[in-house]
Amino acid sequence: MDMQQPLTLDQAVLAHTSSGTTVEPPSTPVSMLMRQHANWTLMLHASAFVSDIQQQAQSSPRGDKLFSTNWIMPMAQRKLGSGELTLRTMLSLEPATITGRFYPELFQQGETAYNKPIVDGQHPHDFVMELAALYDLRLASHALLSLYAAPVGDPAIGPTAYPHRITASEDPIAALGHHQQDSTHIAFNVVTAGLTYRTMRLEASGFHGAEPTEARWHFQPSPNGVTPDSYSTRLTWVPTANISAQYSIAHLTGPESLVPRDNETRQTASVTINRPIGAHHDTTSMPGMDMTTPATGNWSTTLLWGHAKALPTNLIANSWLLESLLTQRRNSYWTRIEVAARTSELLIPAPPVETIVGHVQAYTLGYDRDYRIGPHLHAAPGAQFTLYRAPDQLAPIYGRTPFGAVAFIRFRLAN
Repeated sequence: MDMQQPLTLDQAVLAHTSSGTTVEPPSTPVSMLMRQHANWTLMLHASAFVSDIQQQAQSSPRGDKLFSTNWIMPMAQRKLGSGELTLRTMLSLEPATITGRFYPELFQQGETAYNKPIVDGQHPHDFVMELAALYDLRLASHALLSLYAAPVGDPAIGPTAYPHRITASEDPIAALGHHQQDSTHIAFNVVTAGLTYRTMRLEASGFHGAEPTEARWHFQPSPNGVTPDSYSTRLTWVPTANISAQYSIAHLTGPESLVPRDNETRQTASVTINRPIGAHHDTTSMPGMDMTTPATGNWSTTLLWGHAKALPTNLIANSWLLESLLTQRRNSYWTRIEVAARTSELLIPAPPVETIVGHVQAYTLGYDRDYRIGPHLHAAPGAQFTLYRAPDQLAPIYGRTPFGAVAFIRFRLAN
C-alpha cells in the first residue's frame, strides 16, 4: 500500500513522516512500509549504516573505527473523534553499535563520554529517541490545530534533525553544527501546540532543556524535576510543494551536564528545496484525466544557520551548513559544506575557561549505489571524503587541512 504524496503544508503535517513536528517540502520522497489493519494505518521506517572511518590530521591518525548508526520508526494513525491520532516511536541500537560512547569525527564537539567532554567525536543516540502521541484537528478547509506530547521527543526547534533530513539521508556522519542546529531532537517531557493556516505554521513548545546523559538505554531522571523548564517557538513557511523554510528561537535551561547552571538561547533558520526529477503530468492519454509519471530521481538542498549563546558567559557559537543530495534511479551523489565555530575544548591542554577559538570549514563529497537485496530491504555500498580547513589556533594540533574518509553500507526498508 502506498501513501498519497502530500501536496500542501497541511497534508505534510498530517503525514508526520519527519522527526517531531518538523515539516520538509511536501514533495519529499519517503521510504517506508505501509499497511492497513482495521481502522489503523501502520507505517514502518528504518535506516542503518555500517561504517568504517579513517582520519588523518597533523601527519598522524586521529581515530579509526567500525561502527553503526541506525534507527527504526514504527507509526500508527487512525481517525479519533473529529481529528486524527498518530502514535509514533523511534528506537536506535547505537548504544550497542557505537562502542566507547562515541565514534571519531574530526572537530566534532558536544555531550560527554565517561564524564568528560567529547572531543573529535559524535555521541550515540538514545535507545528511545522518541515516544510520542500527536493529534490533529481540522478547524477549516485550510486550518489545522496540532498537539504533540512526548516523554521523549523533538520540540519545535530547528529543521528536521539530520538523521531524518532528506538532504543528509545518505551521509552516515553527523553535521559539525549539530549542537547549534538540531541537537534538541531528543529532549524530555515535550509538549507542543501548533496552528497551520494555508502556507504558514506557528508552534510553541515546553520541554526539559538538559541534554541526554550517558545512560542511553533507559529514560533518564531529569536533574531539573518533572515540569518543563525550557521553551521554544517556530514559524514554518511552505509556499509550494517543493519548498519548506523555518525560523525558530528557544531558551534552554542547563543543556550541558558539566555546566548545569549555564542556560542557553538558540536560534535557527533554514530553507529546504526539493525537486522530483522525471515526474510530469500527462493529460493527453485519456480526456479529462491527469496521469502522473513517477519520478525517476530527486534533488534536494538545505541551507541552515544555527546560533547558540551561552548564559551568563555570553559565549556565542554560529554554524552554517549547505547540504545537497541528487538521486538518479539507483545512484546518489551528495555534498555537505560547513563552517562551524569551535571552542577551546579542542586545544591541548584545554584551558579552564571555554572560549571560541575559530571556525572550522568542512567540505564533503559522497556517492552510493542502491541495490534491492530482499523483500522490502535495500542496501547501498558507498563512500565519502571530507577535507577540513582548521583555523589558526587549531592548525598546530590538527594541521591546516586534515581529512577523513568513510566507507559504508547503508540499509533501508522500502517497497
